[in-house]
Amino acid sequence: MVMVCLFAVKSEAGQSSGAVPNRVTRKPDENVRVTLAGNVHPRARAAYSRGAVADSLRMDRILLLLKRSEDQETALQALVEAQQDKSSPNYHAWLTPDGFGNQFGPSDADLQAVTDWLSSQGFENLRVSAGRTAIEFSASAGQVRRAFGTQIENFQVDGAVYVANANDPQIPAALAPVVAGVVSLHNFPRKSHARYRGDVQRGADGHTLQPVFTFPNPYYSGNFYGVGPGDFATIYNTKPLLASGNDGTGQTIAIVGETQINPKDVADFRTIFGLPNNFSATNIILNGMDPGITSQDEESESDLDVQWSGAVAPGATVQFGVSASTPASAGIDLSALYIIEHNLADVMSVSYGECEKNLGTAGSAFYNGLWEQAAAQGITVVVSSGDGGSAGCDDFNNQTTATHGLAVSGLASTPFNISVGGTDFNQYNRQTTYWNTTNDSVTGTSAKGYIPEFPWNENCSQLGLTGCGPSAPDGSVNIVAGSGGASTVYAKPKWQMGVTGVPNDNHRDQPDISLFASPGFEGSGYLYCQADLTGVQSCDLSTPAYTFHIIGGTSASAPVFAGMMALVNQYAAAHGGRPRQGNANISLYALAKKSGASCTSSVTEAAGCVFHDVSAPNVHYPT
Repeated sequence: MVMVCLFAVKSEAGQSSGAVPNRVTRKPDENVRVTLAGNVHPRARAAYSRGAVADSLRMDRILLLLKRSEDQETALQALVEAQQDKSSPNYHAWLTPDGFGNQFGPSDADLQAVTDWLSSQGFENLRVSAGRTAIEFSASAGQVRRAFGTQIENFQVDGAVYVANANDPQIPAALAPVVAGVVSLHNFPRKSHARYRGDVQRGADGHTLQPVFTFPNPYYSGNFYGVGPGDFATIYNTKPLLASGNDGTGQTIAIVGETQINPKDVADFRTIFGLPNNFSATNIILNGMDPGITSQDEESESDLDVQWSGAVAPGATVQFGVSASTPASAGIDLSALYIIEHNLADVMSVSYGECEKNLGTAGSAFYNGLWEQAAAQGITVVVSSGDGGSAGCDDFNNQTTATHGLAVSGLASTPFNISVGGTDFNQYNRQTTYWNTTNDSVTGTSAKGYIPEFPWNENCSQLGLTGCGPSAPDGSVNIVAGSGGASTVYAKPKWQMGVTGVPNDNHRDQPDISLFASPGFEGSGYLYCQADLTGVQSCDLSTPAYTFHIIGGTSASAPVFAGMMALVNQYAAAHGGRPRQGNANISLYALAKKSGASCTSSVTEAAGCVFHDVSAPNVHYPT
């Protein structure tokens, strides 16, 4: 059954008069086709192939990415810029998904031409997204092979078997003016940017935390200083806002996920730290089939995102969007599209990534176009930069050295999202300077104030050129660090130009901002709750000998910044503004230009500083 969403044209910001011109001018001819180049995953190599899959294999929820005309894209970029210009009549005049689709999507006739062709190939469950960004459909592997001229094969990589297209897909040339490509035809997973470290155990005194895990070259001995919500508010100075009632009330934060979670973990976390318990099963939004809990690692990722976005903005509504992955599409792709096309949130947090090269042409275009739509709707998209230092295409979980060169995550490198990197606390041998030895009896807070930061880097290269030699500490030869670098896909946006510390390289650089992300390397990490890791209650501060989970990664810094944006939105609305900021990078970089390079990461701040300039030592990696 074909379901095409057609919408009445509404008058919205920047909307021009008249119908959208048709670009499909002839009937599709199966003998005249074009190849959608750059859409074979790098790991789908012939050497890894284990043969074709059965024609009957279901390839459900495939996303066909639609294309804007050059005139539409030019007009859209001008609108997104005007929405951030206080002198423009379109300042903060956000579009709805329907309005976006009417203005910047294909015409009704073009949509009909594409959906008619898809139906003629036997594809099922067709659905056009509200913003006319993509068409979702389902098929068998045999139907995909016949329609797109690409074989779906099994590939064995690093001991696991995946399915993927072995060659670039093709479509009738008549549809090429409105079709950008197929977002993916494989199930190579996106990377979670969460770093589960292990557990800490409360000492007999009921206050101190002792690590019950090991990792490379621990710089502390004795107490471990876990970061709870009150500590975060103290360190990053959100306590005055929270005390004034500016706690995110009226704001909605959407978390992008692909696994279920146990709502009780969130309830335990909020109860223990004295936060309002405003999350339940009704805050979990299922987009299609329920995937269940796919793995403990995936659940850890989502527990972290849901718990900590709400920890920073305890009055905000946190919605957790969940979609099951399929052999053709990543669950997070489906969840992100669902959240944006339903306009569910003011801020959206994404803690997954994939390097630009691995996304392919259509994958990169999908995220760029979707985040641009979100910006036009006023949604601030916050994305983790990654946990592999400057080696974004390497496996930071298993590799000890990098082999794929410099690379960044394509989910975080577009000009329309905020890329959030990671820092660590510069507290070696000075923990008692920044932490109390006892906790607040209600909130568990022990941090005294701001703690100086430096880039989060757990490998030996931070010690210099000779740091990774024969005398390198055990386990320190790794590529674990907050990610950053220059995009190979996107040019430098105007708002990133002329800012002290940003390279003059004509490339979109990331991260845009960074926050604490260490999972304990310098003796501090984020506390969170997850019952499944122990089989008993997820966490309990009232029991002196109980064990708590420690986590970090840029999967932590991204949702906490999403919480910060919820606080900003509420404050803006209370002071005559609108409760959405869209692409807030434009404002953030304007503030950075004013502050200059004098805002170093120290307890004593220079006058006029709105951030801490953290640039040393490095996020290098061994090769």
